[in-house]
Amino acid sequence: MSETEKTVEAEENPHAKVVLQAANAMMKASLKLVPPAVLICIVVFTILNGLPGLLGSVIGGVLAIVSAIATLGLMRFSAGMDPMFVMVIALGGYVLKIVVLFAALTLLRGVSSIHPMALGVTMIVAILVAAAVEFAAFRKTKIPTIIPASR
Repeated sequence: MSETEKTVEAEENPHAKVVLQAANAMMKASLKLVPPAVLICIVVFTILNGLPGLLGSVIGGVLAIVSAIATLGLMRFSAGMDPMFVMVIALGGYVLKIVVLFAALTLLRGVSSIHPMALGVTMIVAILVAAAVEFAAFRKTKIPTIIPASR
């Protein structure tokens, strides 16, 4: 779907417009702060553990960044859909990401040239920073809401 088609779809569907607006804000915020956090982890673990720390930290950072971008990609993909399908896609995407990350970590478990602590800590830092930044960007985004009258 081209950018023009997405814009036309967003104009026709107010829900899509809001979701795309939130996804854009979250993506910008994530790309500003997550890579520097990963870079700090890479430097720290390279100093502490040498080449295995560098490799572990780089792999952990890449996995975490891809995971965060996949979440935002799913938001963009499902923006124009019915809100129930958006929820199904969000939960399904979450389960799929967990399975893929678990498989990747299982495959990397026996590799001696990767420092496991560097990999794990870098992933945790990147995922937590991404979640915090996405949350903050979501809160700053002006999203119209309906507040039912109290009875």
